This record gives sequence, structure tokens and C-alpha cells, in this order.
Amino acid sequence: MTTWTALTTLTGKPAADAMGEAMERMEPAPTGVGVFEVEDGSGLWEVGGYFEDVPDAGALALLEATFGSKPFAISEVPETDWVAHVRRELAPVEAGRFFVYGSHDADQLPEGRVGLLIDAAMAFGTGHHGTTLGCLRAFDGLLNAGETFADVADIGCGTAVLAMAAARTTDAAVIASDIDPVAVDVAEANMKANGMAGAVKCVAAAGFDEPALAAAAPFDLIFANILKGPLIMLAPEMAAHIKPAGHVILSGILNEQADEVIEVYSRSGFNLVTRDEIVDWTTLTLRQGS
Repeated sequence: MTTWTALTTLTGKPAADAMGEAMERMEPAPTGVGVFEVEDGSGLWEVGGYFEDVPDAGALALLEATFGSKPFAISEVPETDWVAHVRRELAPVEAGRFFVYGSHDADQLPEGRVGLLIDAAMAFGTGHHGTTLGCLRAFDGLLNAGETFADVADIGCGTAVLAMAAARTTDAAVIASDIDPVAVDVAEANMKANGMAGAVKCVAAAGFDEPALAAAAPFDLIFANILKGPLIMLAPEMAAHIKPAGHVILSGILNEQADEVIEVYSRSGFNLVTRDEIVDWTTLTLRQGS
């Protein structure tokens, strides 16, 4: 079925939220509305709607005039099996000892590599994005340096590829959490697909707000591949849940945001170990109290 999108930008979160609420009352009604900050420091917010029928141009023009946005860009989106398309397009990813692949490339796993089967799904983290790749490389670097881990947490786990990497290469007790219950379901399905059912405890949680995480702490390694804002807010909790000399691997950070994240974490007792840029994204490895 063909669908349509209508996208615009405007300045400020209050106006963007109000426009999003007004868009939900349009006729024909959108099937979904999204309001997102444009993460380039411009202060702009994007408001978009998805429609099963062509959106009413007059209603969109009224929204533009009311909220002072740029003109809506209306696009027709042809019916596409996106998961099948992504599966065809995604090539295996190599990150040190790790080899992340889809089921369509199962015969490509090199001998002696740590294979992680991740098919395109409804959660973030196939290994192709610079943030996930950066985290795998950072973890591989710690292993190469002789670091050992007994307790590992993957905060904002998505597909749980990082948690699986830890469970595959260490004897650690590993716990993975995500704010999205769908991601937790995907993570558990990935465990089964990799023959690792029960190897990682998967829970739905925002940050460290879950009894299972509190019970598993303190950790000597925490992955957090999320975004700058949540990472900064979580810095005190990271410090509270990490062991002395424990490591955190942080990503979801645009290159220009990295200095701010480093500075915030330094105030919580973390020191920079490595900093890796992959295209637009930075991955940080920090150590507590070193």
C-alpha cells in the first residue's frame, strides 16, 4: 500500500510539540506523527506525519501559518518490504575479532572469528552504524589489552549485539536493558538465534531504573550506545554503578558533542582511555578512577 509523508521544520520544542498535537487532529488523520530535534545545534525541530491518503494541503498550509514553520514537503512512499530490502543490502561487518552478519551471509563467517548473527529487525544495532561498530571496536581493544570482566551491563541495548559480544568472549554475568519493550523482545530472539538463550538477562528499563540492574551492580564494564543527552544525565548513575577502575564504552555521540561528554564524565571520576571517530560519530572508552 502506498503511503505519504509530510515533513517540516520549525524553531523550538514547545512550538514543535504543539504542531504535532494539531497534526494528529487533521482529516484525513495521520497514522503516526513524529516530533524530533534536529541534532545540529540549530535549534530546529522536525515535525512529520504519515498518511494512508494524500494529506490535505489546505490543512497543512494552516498549520504552517499557525506555527510559523517552513512549508511542508509532501512525499509519496511506495510499498516496500524494508526488512527484506535491508537484509539484501547489509554486508557483514568486521570489528576486530567480531563478525556481525545476517542469516543470508551465514556461510561467510571466517574461521576463528566471533560470529554474531543479527538480522534486520525493529531495533537498533545491526553493527553497520558507526556507533555500534565503534563500541565493538572499543571492546575488542580492551580485550586485546588484557582486560577481564566479571559483570557487564548493556544500557539501551537495542538488538543486544554488544551484550552478546561480551557474553561470547568473557565469563561475565551480562545484563541488557532497553526502554523499549520491543527491543527487549528482539534482544531475546537474537539470543535464541545465536544459540545463547539465557546467556544474557534482558530487561525493560530506563537507565538503571530496574531492580535487576541494581542487584547485578556494580559492573566492571558498561556499554551505553544511546545519545548525548541521556548519556550526560546518566553520568552520576554510571559512577554509582561502576566498580573502581571499571570501564564504560559510550556512543551515540556526534563528533562535535564528544568534548562535552568527556568533560561531564570527568566530573564523575572517569578518565578518557580511547576516542574513536567513525564518519559523524564518536565512541568513547573511559575508566573510573584511573
